[in-house]
Amino acid sequence: MLELSPSKGKLLVAEPSILNDIEFNRSVIYLTEHNKDGCIGFILNKPTDYILNDLIPEISCDFKIYNGGPVEQENLYFIHKIPELVPNSIEIDKDIYWGGDFDALTKLLNSNSIKKTDIRFFLGYSGWSVDQLKEELNESTWIVVNNRYPNLFNIDSDDIWKNQLMAFGGEYQIWANAPKNPALN
Repeated sequence: MLELSPSKGKLLVAEPSILNDIEFNRSVIYLTEHNKDGCIGFILNKPTDYILNDLIPEISCDFKIYNGGPVEQENLYFIHKIPELVPNSIEIDKDIYWGGDFDALTKLLNSNSIKKTDIRFFLGYSGWSVDQLKEELNESTWIVVNNRYPNLFNIDSDDIWKNQLMAFGGEYQIWANAPKNPALN
């Protein structure tokens, strides 16, 4: 498998060997920032039991909230593909943006002007210092891959990790089909 370097717009796929890390076990993380200071991303496949209206009652919207990672879990973040509707969005990669004017977003959500397949909300984020992520990559904790999903906001969070491992082939296919908790097998 070709080893890629982490950069904005790439995915970090958790190696099966991190079974004991509850936060990152079976995670797929979309990297939104990578620079000399570190790396930031959001876990794509860890939905919470919350919807947007649970956290912000003023927003009449039932969009699911995901666990973005262990850092600043008291804060809500979002990535989207609608920069023309959300001013001050920051481009991450082709057709994917981070943040923007939350007041404008609130009005759009309350008027049902945004589809679930246009945006994803996260509590917290995943973050690393440059050396920390480099060390974790050297320890084979993560596999860096290109994002090949035409719409990140429309993927099935239950199968994304498994599908990534199946695409890797070889011994990864065995891990892809293993139960979430091997002790319960």
